[in-house]
This record gives sequence, C-alpha cells and structure tokens, in this order.
Amino acid sequence: MSDFVEAANVLVNQGAATREEALSLISDKAVELGVAHDAKALCQDFLAREAMGETGMTDGFAIPHAKSAAVDRAAIVVFKNRLPLKWPSFDEKPIHTAIAIMVPESEEGTEHIRLLSRTAELLMNSGFKNLIAGSSDPVQIAAAVNDGISK
Repeated sequence: MSDFVEAANVLVNQGAATREEALSLISDKAVELGVAHDAKALCQDFLAREAMGETGMTDGFAIPHAKSAAVDRAAIVVFKNRLPLKWPSFDEKPIHTAIAIMVPESEEGTEHIRLLSRTAELLMNSGFKNLIAGSSDPVQIAAAVNDGISK
C-alpha cells in the first residue's frame, strides 16, 4: 500500500471553474492512469454521490468518492485547484483540494470504507493538511497520502 498513490495520481495547479469540471478532470485522469475505462460514467457516479450529500470537509478539502462499474481497480487521485471552488462543505467554505477515492462497483470488501475513513482521519491532522495545501510537488503529496492511508 506504500505506493498506492503515485505522483502521476496528483494533479496540481488545475484551473477548474466548477465542482463538476473538477470531477470530470479527475475522471479523465483515472482513465489515463488505467484505473477506470469510462470517464463519463465515472464522473456521473461521482456526481450521483455528490447529490446524496456534501463531500466537502473543512479547511478547503473535499473527499469525493464513487463506487463505479467504470472503475477497474481502487485508486485515489489528488486534485489541487489554483482557485477555490464552490463545493458544499461542512464549514460552508470553498475547497482547493479534492482527494478523490474510486473503487470498482464489484468490490465487496471494505476497501472503499477503509480508504474513506483513513482519508477523513488524515484531514483531522493539521500537519497533513498544511503539507498538502502548501505543496505543489506531486511526489511529496503522494508520499504524504500513502503514509497516511497505510497506517
């Protein structure tokens, strides 16, 4: 699990104008990485989950997640936007970083819940949040996420 998130999974300095555009870019990246085979279907699954309730946490972070037939293997994509995005969140503030979790719909185990809970725990750690918010280095960001989810 130590290399679950590679530097290629980290998108920095992005220019999305909306939450929907950010999720579309994340879905495109998942296909590019070989994690998913249908970006449009994956994006629709992210949006369907978003419609159930906010995935925006606090302090500019969101954890969009989808269990999707378009996903071939579990993965995380980190998306950092240049400008804050309007995104329903617990603190009602815009987000700058989305840590997107995707797992195959056929996944019957607890991988989805484990990744989601570990990521939520990471976002309670101010040191982690400061590192991610302050870094534009995909290698450093990937290492921090890997370190956090593998504990």
